Amino acid sequence: FLGSGEFALPFGNYMVKITAPSDHIIGATGTLMNPEKVLTAEQRARLQKAQDSTENTVLIVTEEEAIQNEKERSEEKKTWIFKAENVRDFAFASSRKFIWDAMAVKFGNRTVLAMSYFSKDGNPVWEKYSTKAVAHAIKVYSRFTFEYPYPKAISVLASRGGGMEYPMIAFNGGIPEPDGTYPERLKYSLVGVIIHEFGHNFFPMIVNSDERQWAWMDEGLNTFLEYLAEQEWSREFARRNGPAYSMVEYMKGNKKYMSPIMTAPDIDLNVGSNAYAKTSAGLNILRETIMGRELFDYAFKVYAQRWKFKHPTPADFFRTMEDASGIDLDWFWRGWFFGTDHVDIAVDGVKWYKINTGEPKMAKAIEQERENRLADRYISNIRNKEDIKETAVEKDESLIDFYDKYDPLKVTPQEEEEYKKYLETLTEEEKEILNAGYNYYEVSFSNIGGMVMPLILRFEFKDGSEEVERIPAEIWRRFNDRIQKVFAFKKEVKKITLDPFLETADVDTVNNEWTVQEKPEYFKLRKFERRGEKNLMQKVKEAEKKEEEGKEKK
Repeated sequence: FLGSGEFALPFGNYMVKITAPSDHIIGATGTLMNPEKVLTAEQRARLQKAQDSTENTVLIVTEEEAIQNEKERSEEKKTWIFKAENVRDFAFASSRKFIWDAMAVKFGNRTVLAMSYFSKDGNPVWEKYSTKAVAHAIKVYSRFTFEYPYPKAISVLASRGGGMEYPMIAFNGGIPEPDGTYPERLKYSLVGVIIHEFGHNFFPMIVNSDERQWAWMDEGLNTFLEYLAEQEWSREFARRNGPAYSMVEYMKGNKKYMSPIMTAPDIDLNVGSNAYAKTSAGLNILRETIMGRELFDYAFKVYAQRWKFKHPTPADFFRTMEDASGIDLDWFWRGWFFGTDHVDIAVDGVKWYKINTGEPKMAKAIEQERENRLADRYISNIRNKEDIKETAVEKDESLIDFYDKYDPLKVTPQEEEEYKKYLETLTEEEKEILNAGYNYYEVSFSNIGGMVMPLILRFEFKDGSEEVERIPAEIWRRFNDRIQKVFAFKKEVKKITLDPFLETADVDTVNNEWTVQEKPEYFKLRKFERRGEKNLMQKVKEAEKKEEEGKEKK
């Protein structure tokens, strides 16, 4: 036993007798079989009252009674008998200092008791939060997995921080200042550790994976559900070990000091970041981004129900999540669980295009504007305006010909006729595309970090509106390093942001934004491209000739 790997145990049935001083209160795994021998009539009545109290805790042993027990120091003995079935371990806590409270969680006609045992040093936070946190966790975990099957769940004050779990009982830390005040972080750390240690009843006490080989199968899955329970506890709960963005600092660190999640815990370089945090963040990415909440929750529940009171391996988890959801997630397991690549996807560039419909006036204006725009920027042209005072054509008018006088934007009847014939060759669908007025944005992406992810893109339009597009990770299936994707909108885009909601653990958000160019480029539909066209002078002469022939006929 080296510590980090914890335990691997089979299921069994226990009948345990614990003899202790008669002023001690004992909490343990299993059902108390002889309450009439070890509890007073009043304590039994209070315990019965707790069976029906789903909103408030009921004190079985009050603080005043616990203080009195401390003073007595009885030398008499009592034997407590506990029976536990289908559990993989047994633990108990015994003290004359214990305050004891309880409340009920109902599953139909069945009642589960949430309980806490703590000394007066734990108040006021323990009396206020502990048992209610246990009850809250019972309800949330049961909703996401299966009904909590045991008769009770206990939280015991055992230290100033941290916790340790056993079936039906967990030892938790968190003590306020001697004057009864406490920092805000203590409240949240106490509730968090109570939820977490209770959650181990599900993973690995019931879904009984081998902690020695795969710490993430209990710590990671439990941390993920802990995060969900914490968010349902308070909107102000500290958001750690859950959100994708919480992993950024770790994942962009030195790979020399990283291990894959699948690494055995006793040799893992960072069990906390891998087994707990990275696993939890990965499951949140699956739930929020890759699978969606409804499908993920269904698949996760199938896994929990399929493997309760059994011994699953990682392959069983991976297979069940895919089997229940119908989604191939091999790429995600391979990258997130078996590797150390991080997520850093960059927007490398955006090109804005519009369709040049081929309508003669529009086509000529586009070409003219493009030529002028380029010419006006070219350094030689800028300098020549100053250095060349007069050109040869400006000096000698005899050099002026048809092209110098002709308006380049003037549309000939022949061009109009050709465009009309062209339109007649198009289908209705093609005409709709041609005249829809779409803006096309070709966005280039590069995978710098190595771990592929879905593309979540927010498009901000010039009219102030926004739109979000979600592209599955399968877009990377052929090329893992660079890809391009075209998006079409009626409105003009001002700015594009990748991963705007911080849901993929992208370690560098600076390269996730792109401001679109001020002017679009234009392209023609392939069907409109023709070769062997007559030059402009030929077209004008033909048009003039037709015009003269028309006059003669009149």
